[in-house]
Amino acid sequence: MPLHLIALAAAAFGIGTSEFVIMGLLPNVADDLHVSIDIAGLLITGYAMGVVIGAPIMAIITSRMPRKATLIGLASTFVLGNLLCALAPNYGLLMAARVFTAFCHGAFFGIGAVVAADLVPRNQRSSAIALMFTGLTLANVLGVPLGTALGQVAGWRSTFWVVSGIGMAAVAALAAWLPARIPMQPGNILREFKVLRDVRVVWPLAASVLASAALFCVLTYIAPMLREVTGVSERGVTGVLLLFGVALTVGSTLGGKLGDRNLETSLRRIFIGLLLVFLALSQAIHALAPMLVVTFIWGVLGFAVVPLLQTLIVDQAAEAPNLASTLNQGAFNLGNAGGAWLGSLALGHGLPLTDLPWMSAAITAAVLLLTLWGTRYYGRHAGATLAGQSGALTPSRSDA
Repeated sequence: MPLHLIALAAAAFGIGTSEFVIMGLLPNVADDLHVSIDIAGLLITGYAMGVVIGAPIMAIITSRMPRKATLIGLASTFVLGNLLCALAPNYGLLMAARVFTAFCHGAFFGIGAVVAADLVPRNQRSSAIALMFTGLTLANVLGVPLGTALGQVAGWRSTFWVVSGIGMAAVAALAAWLPARIPMQPGNILREFKVLRDVRVVWPLAASVLASAALFCVLTYIAPMLREVTGVSERGVTGVLLLFGVALTVGSTLGGKLGDRNLETSLRRIFIGLLLVFLALSQAIHALAPMLVVTFIWGVLGFAVVPLLQTLIVDQAAEAPNLASTLNQGAFNLGNAGGAWLGSLALGHGLPLTDLPWMSAAITAAVLLLTLWGTRYYGRHAGATLAGQSGALTPSRSDA
């Protein structure tokens, strides 16, 4: 892996750990701050909405800044936000700190994905984006389980102190290993928003929202689900999260390879698989062995779709790749917020945890129909457009 991709993956690891570790610590945070589990779950919604709001704002602010300085600045904001999380004395301030931290998330992953893709040959773009997102998946393999275990032993605040240290190391890696001059596309960021008029750009953004909502409707409440329904111990939850993280890593690599071969066909097949997985999960949740098998398959398919959608949006918005890539991160996190909110709403109205996979299955059915429509009616035209734009996407642009 090239050093610049290692640097991007290191920052992704820290950001991913900060975002997802709260799921394993929800019972601990709820007990410490004296709130219910569904209210604690809104910390995930708050973070996701911070990404949604922050993504376009940060895209505008950083549009003319050199890419290296932008990425270092965004990673430094992440470090500060996690320090504030560790120090937050109550639920309200913890929510505010989470939202502040989230402002850097969408822009970092959006711009980082474009940088990763622009520094490799065109036929390796999906793999390069997947390599960057390997940091995010490793966060689920190592960061989330270890952070959950640390928080259960030493208090949830200790996890955020450690994540802050990881962020500082990532900032150092970005400063040392990113090229001094990174190609970027000049232009007016406000004019680039016109790309949102193109249906070929809008439907992948909508697919990102729905795919993420289906994932987080269940994943947000995976810890209480495992403990109360499957009968897993507190330590066992850490083990299941580790297994899920391994599956996410496998899925990210798989998605990158599939995207380089046949992106749109792969998307359709993965969403069909996810629909079947959520239907199976609604039954497997009652016993440990089938739950582990289905959870692993869920993780593989759930994250294989991420580099595919990210590559699709960058390619189809060739005239505004940084903006579109950043907005796609906002779309993912709008889905995160929506999925977590739907789960909280269902639980708050007395529905059992076992109903959540059914809700995710319904959302997945909707995104599958959208993908079938989008790839059939716009895939052929998009391919012709991309062929004509391939020269404009080579790294011949000058750094601003």
